[in-house]
This record gives sequence, structure tokens and C-alpha cells, in this order.
Amino acid sequence: MDEKRELLGATPLRIGISTRALFNLEEEHSVFLRDGVRAYAELQLAREDALIAKGTGFEVVERLLNLNEPGKKPYVEVVLLSRNSPDLSLRAFNSIENYGLAIKTGSFTSGRSLGPFIPAWDVDLFLSNEHTDVLAAISAGAAAAKLGVVPPERQEMGPDEVRIAFDGDAVVFSPESDEIYKQKGLLAFIEHERQNATKPMAGGPFGNFLKKLSLLRHIYMNDQGVSRVRVAIVTARNAPAHVRVILTLRAWGTPADEAHFVGVREKAPILKAFGAHIFFDDQEKHFLGASTVVPAGHVPGPHPPDKPVIPAD
Repeated sequence: MDEKRELLGATPLRIGISTRALFNLEEEHSVFLRDGVRAYAELQLAREDALIAKGTGFEVVERLLNLNEPGKKPYVEVVLLSRNSPDLSLRAFNSIENYGLAIKTGSFTSGRSLGPFIPAWDVDLFLSNEHTDVLAAISAGAAAAKLGVVPPERQEMGPDEVRIAFDGDAVVFSPESDEIYKQKGLLAFIEHERQNATKPMAGGPFGNFLKKLSLLRHIYMNDQGVSRVRVAIVTARNAPAHVRVILTLRAWGTPADEAHFVGVREKAPILKAFGAHIFFDDQEKHFLGASTVVPAGHVPGPHPPDKPVIPAD
């Protein structure tokens, strides 16, 4: 445990988040789209002292930051990355201070892409509402997702926990098995997973993030085997393809607290029951369904939105 503390203390879990992902700035963004940058800037300056409402990524960021121990090196750091101008950054930092978030650093690019700053900040996870910045972050080697809308309702459980849910294939794991399903069908997919059940899958775009998150999970594990960081895999796989998921997580040293093999069923009810503070999926169908009940991020992937991959029967 001390080794894991030292490792995260030296290289903390670092999250980059855009202002529009952290806060609810949809009204201001609509002004930008309709009336242009000058009208947007005037509105932001007029509201400089007005508290901004919480956005889709706010709660998971707040809960992760709350895991840091006072007086010690942080295990989690959050960097604000914004296409706003430096002049317009004051409103965001005023709101950050008002909410008591420990966010001290950031970059403001006056409309330029945030992509080059992802590796500069050594970000492990990037959350944004801007598709092009998400793609740039992925190209830079970070896990990244485009966030959906703020869910209309939240059923809160476990005030000290942070609960993060992931899809499996093409998110935590590589898309290799998905490709077999797409090209050869369900029977070939099942046979492939049977034959390779004990062979760990390669990591997907969120594989390294999960491994680093697991260090944090271990640090906060109590004597009863319960951690303040709770991880769930919610996948369209079902038996017998579930075996490879469990054995891969075991081989990685990243066991999940919960695994839900939903087959052809919708994921949203499971995610609501889990109480996810954020969920990541590469398929638009599952992302949109999840966004109605929990904060969700779409991971750009290889699948067309009108043809969801459900490797189950």
C-alpha cells in the first residue's frame, strides 16, 4: 500500500477538463454559436461574478479531489483547459473558489485547439464537450471522452465514494474482439472468446487510466475489502464471453468491484442502480441512454452510431 501511495504521490492521476465540461455553460455557448465570439465575451464579462452551475463532469472531479489528504502530496490533480481567453478565465476560477475545488492550474487558448497541451500537462484523462479536442487528446495518448448533458435527476448514495463505470471492448479493452463479431458474427465471436479465455486482452483507450485509477482504489481499500473508489464494468457481453473479461482484469491487477454483463438489455437501469458518477462507452446508443440517468462520456470508437455492437444473444 505504501508503494502505491508513493507512486501516485510522485505521478498523480491527472485530469484535464474543459470549462464547459466542468460547468453548465450551455446558455453562454448557444450565444457564441448564434451571435459570435464578441457577444459571448460580453456576456461572460457581464456575468464575471455570477456563480456558474455545475456541469456534467463536476461531481466526479469534486469527489476525486476530495480523496486527497491534507498536507500530503495529492493523489489526484485537475487542470482546467479552456478555449476561452485569459481575460474570461476569471469567472471560471471565481466559481472554482466558491465551490471549494482544489483546482489551481490551467491553460486558456483564446479559441485555439487544446490538443497540444494534453501531453504538455501530462494528462491521464481529458473530459470535454468539444469533439475535435477529444480526438486530439486521444492522438496525444490520453484517455478522453466527450461528455453528454447534465442528467435531470441524480439518486445520491455513499457521500465519500466515487463510482466510475466503464464499457469493456474498445474502451477498457482493445476493439479486437468487437472486430471479430462485426466481421464474422456472434458464433465466431463466442468461439474466439472461448479459445482465448485465459489470454488477457490488450488495453483499449482507457486501459492505462483504469490501471492508474486502480492504484487509487487500493490506497482507499479498508480492512473489509471496500474502497472509496468503486469501479464497475458494464458490458454488452454475457456468458460465456464474460470469462475473458474477469481473467483479463485479474491478470492486469485491476479487479472491478462490480461487473454487469447485460447482453441485449439497456445499460441505463444498471448504471442508475450503481449510481455512477461517470460512465464511459464507445457506442453512441449506450452513451445516449446512460446520459439520461448518470453523467456519461462518449469515447470515439470504430462503431457507426446506427449499428451498435452487442456481442450477446
